[in-house]
Amino acid sequence: MSSGPLQGLKVVEIAGIGPAPLGCMMLADLGAEVLRIDRPTGPGLALVPYRMDTLVRGRHSVAIDLKAEGATDVVRRLTDQADVFIEAFRPGVAERLGIGPADLMSSNPRLVYARMTGWGQDGPLAQTAGHDIDYAAIVGAIGAIGEPGRKPVPPLNLVADFGGGSTFLVIGVLAALVERMSSGRGQVVDVAMVDGVATLTAMVQSHLSTGNWRDERGANLLDGGSPFYDTYECADGEYVAVGAIERQFFAELVRVLGVEDTVPAQHDVERWPETRALFAATFKTKSRDEWAALFADVDACVAPIMRLREAVDHPHVKARGSLFEENGLVQPAPAPRFDRTPGAVQRPPRTPGEDTTETLVAWGFAPDDVEALLTAGVIAQPENPERGVLGAAP
Repeated sequence: MSSGPLQGLKVVEIAGIGPAPLGCMMLADLGAEVLRIDRPTGPGLALVPYRMDTLVRGRHSVAIDLKAEGATDVVRRLTDQADVFIEAFRPGVAERLGIGPADLMSSNPRLVYARMTGWGQDGPLAQTAGHDIDYAAIVGAIGAIGEPGRKPVPPLNLVADFGGGSTFLVIGVLAALVERMSSGRGQVVDVAMVDGVATLTAMVQSHLSTGNWRDERGANLLDGGSPFYDTYECADGEYVAVGAIERQFFAELVRVLGVEDTVPAQHDVERWPETRALFAATFKTKSRDEWAALFADVDACVAPIMRLREAVDHPHVKARGSLFEENGLVQPAPAPRFDRTPGAVQRPPRTPGEDTTETLVAWGFAPDDVEALLTAGVIAQPENPERGVLGAAP
């Protein structure tokens, strides 16, 4: 039995990689029943074993060959019962498969049809390949990240894939569902990572337009240009993050560092190099964890920079359970949190097609129909889910 504020919501997801799976994971964590349609051969790009892929947790997996005769009817029977359909094809692919908006919404006009792409459904780049770094590049986000005089730094794939993609996918789906409450109609949601990243740059664009931001790396308040918003190496080669922007936090920072009598004025930009050198030399005198202990109960906005493997053991992360380990897999807890209808991880990651027969029957397919679809090769079921081998029903 699912829990969470989205309990009762039914979602059909066409398996993809990156932002769409994370968005669907979030919907499942918040209580939605998400049915994931996988290829019989599994995803086109599998970077981790299925059982260790956090992005596919929380939903049942049904394997359907979308190019097989009869597959379109199977998808339509599923989406006729659904509130939301999510796909991440290049523009036009879903239509060619017979599962585009017009195909599915003709029999279910209340369906929210969400399309997750990098470039969007139109524009000169709509049909070209791309990845997170490309979508963030053309809106200026990548160009603003890095040290002065050095090349831009790719911020993992957090900015476009997950920030501009997954987050806006969930926002778009939920907004369309809210609107449906008054109109009674679904609609198509065009989620483009490039649009999402552009939205994430809103504050920086405002500062740039008003002259409060220099259009170069490492020269501004929040990009490492200021010595009180930067990272510093410690005696053990690890690092701390400093974000002492406000005057009172800066005062506490220099007090704990013991440099309050020698540090230049906080906003004396001409002397920022001197301040940075002073901070750098001071932080090098103790280890990261020694500094973390000194700043633990001080409002100076200083935090130890944890490596990914260490993060789960940070006292605050552990106390909130922001990250947890289960069956050897470190993963994030459902977020955000609700006091009456808490979200939950509904089930561990599934092998593609692992739940095909069980789920189709639960969604109203007769057992004989399921058997016929298996025989015809329209759907598939793993003979050995642990190995991910697909074939006839066991």
